[in-house]
Amino acid sequence: MSPAADKKKAVRWAAFFAVLIFLNIPAIAFAQASCPEIHVKIPNIKNSTGNIACGIFESPEGFPREFLGSAKAIIIRKIQKTQAQCGFSDIPPGTYAIAVIHDENMNAELDTNWMGVPTEGYGFSNTTIDEFGAPAFSAASFRYDGGNLDLTIKLEY
Repeated sequence: MSPAADKKKAVRWAAFFAVLIFLNIPAIAFAQASCPEIHVKIPNIKNSTGNIACGIFESPEGFPREFLGSAKAIIIRKIQKTQAQCGFSDIPPGTYAIAVIHDENMNAELDTNWMGVPTEGYGFSNTTIDEFGAPAFSAASFRYDGGNLDLTIKLEY
């Protein structure tokens, strides 16, 4: 090839790459960074009936009994193959506790028998369940630094 043909070929390739870069500028400029989140995995659900409700609390007030009224955020998920996940985003750094219930009959509360013993599954962050009832906020709480955090909460029935 002649030097003039080589120059034309180089200019075409340069123009081609410039167009590719130009077409990707909007994708680069408007790409959203992933939002930090507290990911909660619930692996051992007794059955796939009903919903899983996850509530995140920022203080002992109402934890865990006043789920609907006191939680900072509540996420309700359908159960898929005896597993569920809840993701809390836009949560500022701080100290939190999470309560999870398996609402089998979908009445938006943890059902109990006449003695007050739960008849549906329940679990808490950062703690195991003892036979004397729900843990205190201080026992279930954890520090959150504002980044991604993965938790697994096993339910008791």
